[in-house]
Amino acid sequence: MAESIDDLKSNYPIPVYRFRVSVGGESMAFSEVSGLDIGNDPITYKDGLGKKQMPGQETDVNITLKRGLVRKQSQLYEWINSINLNLVEKRDITVSLVDPETDGGALVTWTVGNAFPKKLTAPSFNGGSNEASIEQLELVADKVTISFA
Repeated sequence: MAESIDDLKSNYPIPVYRFRVSVGGESMAFSEVSGLDIGNDPITYKDGLGKKQMPGQETDVNITLKRGLVRKQSQLYEWINSINLNLVEKRDITVSLVDPETDGGALVTWTVGNAFPKKLTAPSFNGGSNEASIEQLELVADKVTISFA
């Protein structure tokens, strides 16, 4: 059975290589985003009839952002360096998969609420390599929500 092109577009998985990231309202380029997980820790309840599983508290949200290290762009370092005596600027982060065939409108958006940096990792240095230098920022956040366009 032949399907139309519109049917194929609406039923085919969205490619992951076209995405936009905004950190605290500022658009930033990243090569990889991971950890956009939503889940609950299970609780085992035991009674005289056996045991039952039930959902508990939401799991911790740990996001990882990777990007190429660029001259004179130190936003991530400035953010983690601003932490002082438990004072940190928490920021919302949005990650949107965009439609490659239109003007880049968001198809699906993940919103990470109240994120703050917990670790900034410098690139691995290797004199025998010609790869781009990639820095990695690990974040902790309160919640992840998803919205579909």
